[in-house]
Amino acid sequence: MTKHDTNEYGNHSITSLKGADRVRLRPGVIFGSDGLEGCQHSVFEILSNSIDEAREGYGSCIEIVRYKDFSISVRDEGRGVPLDYNSKEERYNWELVFCELYAGGKYKNNSGENYEFSLGLNGLGSCATQYSSEYMDVTAYRDGFKYDLHFEKGENVGGLKKEKYKTEQTGTFIKWKPDLDVFTDIKIPLEYFQDTLKKQAVVNAGLRFKLLDEETGEEYIYYYENGIVDYISEVNLDKGFTGVQYYETSTKGRDREDKPEYKLKIQIAFCFNNEINLLEYYHNSSFLEHGGSPDKAVKTAFVNVLDKFLKQRNKYNKDESKVTFADIQDSIILVTNSFSTMTSYENQTKKSITNKFIQDAMTEFLKERLEIYFIENKIESDKIIEQVLVNKRSRETAERTRINIKKKLGGTIDISNRVKKFVDCRTKDLSRREIYIVEGDSALGACKLGRDAEFQAIMPVRGKILNCLKADYDKIFKNDIIVDLIKVLGCGVEVKSKHNKDLNTFDMENLRWDKIIICTDADVDGFQIRTLILTMLYTLVPTLIQEGKVYIAESPLFEISARNKTYFAYSEKEKTEILSKINTKYSIQRSKGLGENEPEMMWQTTMNPESRRLIKVLPDDMERTAETFELLLGDNLQGRKLFIEENGYKYLDMIDVS
Repeated sequence: MTKHDTNEYGNHSITSLKGADRVRLRPGVIFGSDGLEGCQHSVFEILSNSIDEAREGYGSCIEIVRYKDFSISVRDEGRGVPLDYNSKEERYNWELVFCELYAGGKYKNNSGENYEFSLGLNGLGSCATQYSSEYMDVTAYRDGFKYDLHFEKGENVGGLKKEKYKTEQTGTFIKWKPDLDVFTDIKIPLEYFQDTLKKQAVVNAGLRFKLLDEETGEEYIYYYENGIVDYISEVNLDKGFTGVQYYETSTKGRDREDKPEYKLKIQIAFCFNNEINLLEYYHNSSFLEHGGSPDKAVKTAFVNVLDKFLKQRNKYNKDESKVTFADIQDSIILVTNSFSTMTSYENQTKKSITNKFIQDAMTEFLKERLEIYFIENKIESDKIIEQVLVNKRSRETAERTRINIKKKLGGTIDISNRVKKFVDCRTKDLSRREIYIVEGDSALGACKLGRDAEFQAIMPVRGKILNCLKADYDKIFKNDIIVDLIKVLGCGVEVKSKHNKDLNTFDMENLRWDKIIICTDADVDGFQIRTLILTMLYTLVPTLIQEGKVYIAESPLFEISARNKTYFAYSEKEKTEILSKINTKYSIQRSKGLGENEPEMMWQTTMNPESRRLIKVLPDDMERTAETFELLLGDNLQGRKLFIEENGYKYLDMIDVS
């Protein structure tokens, strides 16, 4: 006979969790998480019961308090939760409600007995929240009595206390503190309560929510008399290009032939807006973060109807692809609010529903109403169609541009072989590497001979660079000069556009240079090229300016020769100062272009770290620079004309009139 192995897995190994441990040891099973999100969901379970009461017509106000110690209370004006003895079940109702999972008064809602459209349908909420609390106090007013219960860590202490109550007041007050032995975090932020209560006010028209935050002493009230219609109007900010549409219907159906029939109520409100978009779905007052059936219905109906009318009104170009919901979503503010007596949630957290009948019924209803709307409101529907087409074509252009730029930029390997005339330096030490952006091939030659090849690279710009303030991304990334510059920088681009989000490839870690130095001639053409390069950097990689990586190399204006010695003046003032110190015959001339300079002069005046003059483009200059760029390079022709009239004389001495 062998000795019994204590580690053996057999019949004796199987155990079950009992009582409060069913929740306290496995909160994630009920609440979706043992962290803050799960704790928040436990609050919503209690709130849901009060909302269900109000929706049945019992009470018009719910009061919530967030206490300093992160305990919570919910007070409603409902009928009062039944807590007394239940002869049918031969147990007290308080045990069924607060100590029994899958017990409650909402299981016969489809037969019309109680809670036709209920949030708390799974019979888990009150019990699960009680089990997961450090303590819970329950007070119910009903049938002329006041009932009190007290729980600690899932166990009742002191039984049910019942006393006569003279007033006709009814309702339930529950105060509890989530337990840190159950949840890893119970510090539910004020924003959660604000967001949740606002959403509940939106989908429960006429129901008032009062929130008191003990920590700040602030009180907040959430109330929408007309529900989702008022909410759409609030979000719209009077900026929409259509009026708010509202559709409502009630129907019955089943998810499968062998499944029971259930009731469904649908509310849909929307308008179109060029600046703001929003898509929110609610079912039985629960915000469906992941949508499910309503999301699929809305997308199917809108795409179907828009595509139909685009074809009918001959708006598509020949062989143009079909509109997608992404093109519609860019310009729509839409909220659906549905209720059903039977609901298939994806899980207990109720963030998505899967009912086939809800999806089919909502799709057909919305298609029917949209078709009527488009026929009866041709002016508005034409505006919608035109805007959706603009969105569609912008999206397609952005996608082509994204593919194009991805092909062109590629990786950062062998850049010297892939960028024409780029001259790299030897060091791989990023803290030393410098790149000089110069104008033209002649400047390339002079800089190449005058530089220190160990740490200084050269990138020539051929001709006038594109004005990035006046061009769209598609045009910008077809420009070889810009694409080559971006390739050489190595850090990708920053794109801020709703249609071009995928173009945003910027990563500071991939920048290949410590200094980016713009080096152009000290004349009008040189200044213009410098400005256009700065504009490109400001538009496509503004972080490089914010991080102090961009510099301007000053080129001397004058070359002064005296007794075999040469002086360089970078301004009129410097020229005057130098001349005042020279007591012998001298010659003076305007500095030649960079391409005409001797390599030794290039090194001395613009490339030698000991003697060159670099101007760092500072982050503080960003806003002023942006305004100046807009004025000089943007579309404000009148503003530019006035600026030249008032300031042009200051720059006349830069123009060579000989």
